[in-house]
Amino acid sequence: MNVEVKRDGLILRGLLETPDTDEYDIAILMHGFTGNLGYQKTDLLEQVAKKLHEQGIATIRFDFNGHGKSDGQFQDMTVLNEIADGSAILTFTRNLPHVRKIYLIGHSQGGVVASMLAGYYPEYISKLALLAPAATLKEDAQKGDLQGTAYNPNQIPDTLPIKKGLMVGGFYLRTAQTLPIYEVAKQYTGPVCLIHGDADTVVNKKASERYHQVYQNSELHIVEGGSHRFEYKARKQALQAVTDFFKNSN
Repeated sequence: MNVEVKRDGLILRGLLETPDTDEYDIAILMHGFTGNLGYQKTDLLEQVAKKLHEQGIATIRFDFNGHGKSDGQFQDMTVLNEIADGSAILTFTRNLPHVRKIYLIGHSQGGVVASMLAGYYPEYISKLALLAPAATLKEDAQKGDLQGTAYNPNQIPDTLPIKKGLMVGGFYLRTAQTLPIYEVAKQYTGPVCLIHGDADTVVNKKASERYHQVYQNSELHIVEGGSHRFEYKARKQALQAVTDFFKNSN
């Protein structure tokens, strides 16, 4: 069913899918930079959700502000306000009837958001899965590189044009330079599943390897030949790793 959550005057639009049972565990899925909740059958998050449904796990996934069908301008989006989006979605999910355990799953920048959200709300999150988490966005911002678009990191522009005709706001770039990604993430001490492709040209697998170092209870899966979106054969391996991680509700 379609659901809406309001955050600071913006309406975030999403999709809630639940099993026909009295109680269920639920996973909050978070998409990446310029992405959406997954409207096509070939989309990564749509396929993750389908695999979880086969295990009797409910899912809720939203478009972040400035993305997809949610309110807001892409130019105003930052990692910080996506964390605020995540907080509002988590509160909404916690108040749903019949929910037992809550899981977080994030891809790319959504992985950064999920990791930090779990660090801020560790008591509410039972398990966390990060797929190609884009924690390198901080060092990229410090160097003045946004997925191949260069800028002066010491003279940050008010706006930066990128692919798809989109404009990134300067505040996104400024805040990215100082995000306490790993410092916040490590406050979460529950089970973590890290999945990264060794052929990812968008986010180097060193991001997941560092997460693996700072987490107390993590497993790391490096998918051979896996791209940033785990295309082709790598998609099956990534989906299997996610499924296996959540199959047991311990």
